[in-house]
Amino acid sequence: MAVTVIRNVAWIVAYDPQTGSHRYLRDGDVAFEGDSILQVGGTYEGPVETEIDGRNRLVSPGLVNIHSHPSSEAMNKGMLDELGSPRLGMSSLYEFMPLFRPDDEGRRACVEVTYSELLLSGVTTLVDLSVAWDGWVETFAASGLRGVVSPMYRSARWYTDNGHVVNYDWEGDGGRAAMEEAVGVIDAAIAHPSGRLSGMVSPSQIDTCTPELIADSFALAQERGLPFQIHAAQSVVEFHEITRRHGVTPLEWLDSLDVLKPGAIIGHGIFLNDYGHVFWPQAADFELLQGSGAAVAHCPTVFQRRGITMNTVGRYIRGGIPVGIGTDTYPHNMLEELRNALYLSRVTAKDPYDLRTSDIFDAATLGGARILGRDDIGRLTPGAKADLFLADITDPAMMPLRDPLRSLIYVAAERAVRDVFVDGRAVVTDGKVAAFDLPDALARLEAAQRRAEVAFQALDFAERRHDEASPYVYSAP
Repeated sequence: MAVTVIRNVAWIVAYDPQTGSHRYLRDGDVAFEGDSILQVGGTYEGPVETEIDGRNRLVSPGLVNIHSHPSSEAMNKGMLDELGSPRLGMSSLYEFMPLFRPDDEGRRACVEVTYSELLLSGVTTLVDLSVAWDGWVETFAASGLRGVVSPMYRSARWYTDNGHVVNYDWEGDGGRAAMEEAVGVIDAAIAHPSGRLSGMVSPSQIDTCTPELIADSFALAQERGLPFQIHAAQSVVEFHEITRRHGVTPLEWLDSLDVLKPGAIIGHGIFLNDYGHVFWPQAADFELLQGSGAAVAHCPTVFQRRGITMNTVGRYIRGGIPVGIGTDTYPHNMLEELRNALYLSRVTAKDPYDLRTSDIFDAATLGGARILGRDDIGRLTPGAKADLFLADITDPAMMPLRDPLRSLIYVAAERAVRDVFVDGRAVVTDGKVAAFDLPDALARLEAAQRRAEVAFQALDFAERRHDEASPYVYSAP
């Protein structure tokens, strides 16, 4: 197989086996053959087919995104930025999100936009939590991403008909047919000839699934050797719904189902019993989570819009809880997600040392990889997968340059990312995504957004127009 060398790289974020983290290397080569890294640092002296000039580049391991919703969230731009339900804990989940969704044509555009945005921000591995749709596996494979197909299913849908009570419409079969369909999609992904797709078992939300569906889903994941993820401790409404039904917190209930253990990923995990928005003093959720071995998918941006932050990411990481990072919402910009995690944790803790850049970068690379059961991604080391990105250290947003990851995360973000490789294949070249026509996908997504605006009023219990529910910043003609 042909060898590619990125020659004389100015800064390399290399895996350090002695610390189990990363370290910087200067002015060295990164070589890979096929889908595998051959050498990191030093001078590669073997035969080379392709050379890339690395003198003005940072070379980093690709980012591992463990929680994202590509089939819906990108269309919400401009609609949900300042929207929450004051009588439902300021979440937009129950009153508004079910009313503003893409149609089938818009869904495909939404996915293409999201996959492109993630690649452009350095993501090489993505957990895609979507409801199964026709063409998903082929589109995911075509993107070039290393993909974890995670079809969501549930026993009930939620809705509100008054804006202050959430109701649940339960399926007669408890969600079994939807689970079977999801397993079929997972099997198709695993069998895909690209070799880059795998699967995850994902009953959607703790409050929309029967205990039997959750327990059986986790048992299936354990039997098949697959990760498992469920949204839990994600809202005030959910916390109180679970305590009302079962007399215990969401995490205590998962523990009672024998699900809160290694192999489980808790989507969000914010509303523990000691969180300020709830009052349930007799539990010890943080300690329960610490001892369980379960992981948390942290997605700060979607919550900061609603005035909500984790308490705190630094506390979770220092407490030994496995933490990975996701982009639950637009912008699907993993580097900005890291920035938000850093700033919000420090603000919440009132301590600039609560969370360090190395902590959050590790979570977005090595941490996410470990949570997915992988030791061959999220790191630059011989034998690992050739999943990496190159950032231009001469980009104005990166300069003056003292520390490249700080410049990238705190300032430049995706503006500095130039090239991305997955499995040794170029999936972004000079800032352009290979798989999709991004301008065309954006135009199709905007058309879908206009259609969703028209449909909004008929779906709303209060019969509001879209611009009454979410007014424009200033009055529009």
